[in-house]
Amino acid sequence: MKTAGGRTCDLCGYSTSLASSLAAHKKIPIGEKFFQCGSCDYSCTTARNLKTHSNTQTGEKPFQCSSCDLSFSQSGSLMTHSYTHTGEKPYQCTSCDYACSRADLLKKHSYSHTREKPFQCQSCDFSCTQSGNLKKHSYSHTGEKPFQCQSCDFSCTQSINLKKHSYTHTGEKPYKCTSCDYSCTSASNLKGHSYTHTGEKPYQCGSCDYSCTEAGTLKKHSYTHTGEKPYQCTSCDYSCTTSGGLKTHSYTHTKDKPFQCKIFDFSCTQSTLTLGKSHSNSSFCS
Repeated sequence: MKTAGGRTCDLCGYSTSLASSLAAHKKIPIGEKFFQCGSCDYSCTTARNLKTHSNTQTGEKPFQCSSCDLSFSQSGSLMTHSYTHTGEKPYQCTSCDYACSRADLLKKHSYSHTREKPFQCQSCDFSCTQSGNLKKHSYSHTGEKPFQCQSCDFSCTQSINLKKHSYTHTGEKPYKCTSCDYSCTSASNLKGHSYTHTGEKPYQCGSCDYSCTEAGTLKKHSYTHTGEKPYQCTSCDYSCTTSGGLKTHSYTHTKDKPFQCKIFDFSCTQSTLTLGKSHSNSSFCS
């Protein structure tokens, strides 16, 4: 079949500007992969595809962006990259106004309309829309924590959590407030801080007029309506609404008194008690 862009194979969609190339392509039996990589098990039906694959083996990046210094091993990757310069979004959703620069992103977006979750866990009923999320979920079954800190024994299941952890070693606080000198280690913390400037309280209770700046705080508030006490002591029937409350309670079993006065020989189970009236009203423990 001849198209505006050249000649196209009716069976597989292969296209070329040369009639001779199309004729040679049609001689290849369907399913046969005559072109074999000399470095791995990869095989394909065209020399062009083999050449593209070989670039991934040699590290060669012959496709150079004309707008910046980046280069790529595949022409398709260069084309996708070019959209970052032109702002073009050629992949358009047929169900809404969403558009993007990559076919795989459009595919992921389509699941928001179809509710499809094609990636299914083999160990439980969990399913999701991205292979990366399924991989992360699998760690809940295997216990694997592949991201390891190079400075301590900390390990985790996501690279972003390892990055956040690294700030405890470097002291770096890359998220900076544009209205004051505040800086922190996460975008979510910065967002929460911004409410101190705007006065916004976006988390609204559905049962009363209460609102706050953090989802976690709203969750704790909800317990005043539901009566739920999700933090349960493993040594007795005590339960409460916060992890901190459960931690404090645990000291009644362990007899631990982790808060030590720096002046007197006094220790207790709560940090506020080291400054309490029963201990000192003077400046010695302030």
